[in-house]
Amino acid sequence: MRLQNYGFRNFVGCGFGILLPMSGPDVKAVIDVFKGKAQDDRCNWHILEPYSNIWKMVGLSLGEKHFIKGGIDQNIRSDGRKRDYYRPIFVETGVIPQANGSARVRMGATEVIASVKAELGKPSALHPDKGKVVIFVDCSAVAEPTFEGRGGEELSAELSVALERCLLGGTSGAGAGIDLTSLIVAEGKICWDLYIDSLVISSDGNLLDALGASIKAALANTAIPKVNISAAASADEQPEVDISDEEFLQFDTSAVPVIITLTQVGRHYIVDATSEEESHMSSAVSISVNRKGHVCGLTKRGGEGLDPSVVSDMISVAQHLSELLMSRLDSEISAAEAEIGDDEES
Repeated sequence: MRLQNYGFRNFVGCGFGILLPMSGPDVKAVIDVFKGKAQDDRCNWHILEPYSNIWKMVGLSLGEKHFIKGGIDQNIRSDGRKRDYYRPIFVETGVIPQANGSARVRMGATEVIASVKAELGKPSALHPDKGKVVIFVDCSAVAEPTFEGRGGEELSAELSVALERCLLGGTSGAGAGIDLTSLIVAEGKICWDLYIDSLVISSDGNLLDALGASIKAALANTAIPKVNISAAASADEQPEVDISDEEFLQFDTSAVPVIITLTQVGRHYIVDATSEEESHMSSAVSISVNRKGHVCGLTKRGGEGLDPSVVSDMISVAQHLSELLMSRLDSEISAAEAEIGDDEES
């Protein structure tokens, strides 16, 4: 059996799909690679529908293509970076005052905004001990003309699904970057529902990584009001709640992973690819890794297959790069939050 236009998802982990169209290694070999990398023995892999290509096609001359590929071969990319270097990352938090939390992230010329809105709701009957999180991505046509119409709608839907799988884990909630049990106010009756909206302002490649970083920063900026509950007259009645205007609980983002996308161009793969680099890639693998270095999920896009040994190497590289990205994000978020505190005092 050959792996052709199918993918696998870790049912226990953070749930990224993995899409591996290829004609070489068989399914068992690929599954073995990811089972070996998984951090939970209960991992259960099942088939997903393939994602469509999310990358913007950039019109490049033959000479420009040779220049970009030649630079990558020599470990000197067109913007001066090495293959494993990120563009400068900037974080600004509290950019939307009406939201419970928000952040703007720039990676080079890619810029995105994420906001978090918390509303009281009722837990589902299936998970009475968990709150709910909904993620929506809007790819604005202002950011990129190709986002106008169905192209932007399809890309928005795919990115929303990928981010939900990364952050919310499997259907059981295991492996989730967001602890849904922390959103419960009264089990089976009242919970917090988090609505995370992300907007792509400008696009120059590596959207998934930037969106993941913006959501992590927005959650770090999120303050949820403290809720006092009055005892219900009977077990069937809905208790009354009093939402505080003064006391807030800071959201815990310690388990929220970062996303590392490795894009293959020619014989090499690079991190944080620009739109020009993405436009003639052969494939790309996005790996979500948490603070402990555990792989939470993985997805692959692109027409060419990858040998399992190459994917295994990519995972090791992503685990190393995640430490650097996590550290840089932590520094940027701390600086942004400190700036907000200084502004409030003055």
